[in-house]
Amino acid sequence: MGFADKLKALFRRSTLDDEAYEDLADLLVEGDIGAAFAYELVESLKKKCRQEKISDMDGARRALKSLLLPYARSKQLELNEGKLNIVMLLGVNGVGKTTSCAKLAYWASKQLHSNKVILAAGDTFRAAAVDQLKIHGQRLGIRVVAQGQGADAAAVLWDSIEAANADGAHLLVVDTAGRMHTRQDLIKELEKMNRIVAQKAPEACYSKILVLDGTTGQNGMRQAEIFNTAVSLDGVILSKYDSTAKGGMILSLAKEYNLATMFLGTGEGYDDFEVFSPSKFLDELLGI
Repeated sequence: MGFADKLKALFRRSTLDDEAYEDLADLLVEGDIGAAFAYELVESLKKKCRQEKISDMDGARRALKSLLLPYARSKQLELNEGKLNIVMLLGVNGVGKTTSCAKLAYWASKQLHSNKVILAAGDTFRAAAVDQLKIHGQRLGIRVVAQGQGADAAAVLWDSIEAANADGAHLLVVDTAGRMHTRQDLIKELEKMNRIVAQKAPEACYSKILVLDGTTGQNGMRQAEIFNTAVSLDGVILSKYDSTAKGGMILSLAKEYNLATMFLGTGEGYDDFEVFSPSKFLDELLGI
């Protein structure tokens, strides 16, 4: 039974008693919300139900949604049609960065009613990532700027901005490496890339988005901490958000780091990519 199904089963119980509250706290921890946050939420829910004389399970579920809503933070990716938009996707290996680059490019081309989008193969550590991005580019009819494996990622970014300016592109989506040996390596690499954007495209609308695997759990919090320290993040894409994902991590991200979620990756197809809706997300989470 998946996490959402367990929550639904809990709220189908007939009585709202201490055992139900304890089970709810355990479930929220299992849903990657984090222990301290989960118990804080349950205490707030108890208080709210007492004050508002809520005694039925459906009322408690809707009360819980109202408590969670401030933490289901969303943020839109604003695309300025009159300028070059640069979006850099960050994250560790295996989270679905390269696929998310392609999905974002596809989504943006529809939003902008333009295929003037360029993909930058900045994950030069892995030859497979470069090849994968080229395949996505061919399928989508989108130009990919790439160099060989082991090339300087900053040089790829430099070439990509030059190509974007030459083509009059509306959007440049940049894939990045997910393997840095130390936090200091990561900071240096990202600072270098930030300098190139400032130098080559000072007028561009520049966003840095962290890709997190929806099945990772609380380990995603550590990843967010590292990347947010290295570079001020503008938002999050939660990838692989399907029946196996719990999703509670994004509520913790908002609470701990004030990070908003921009998109959910929900499957393998280019269309399996949606703008994050807080109310819809919580309804699915709580079975409302």
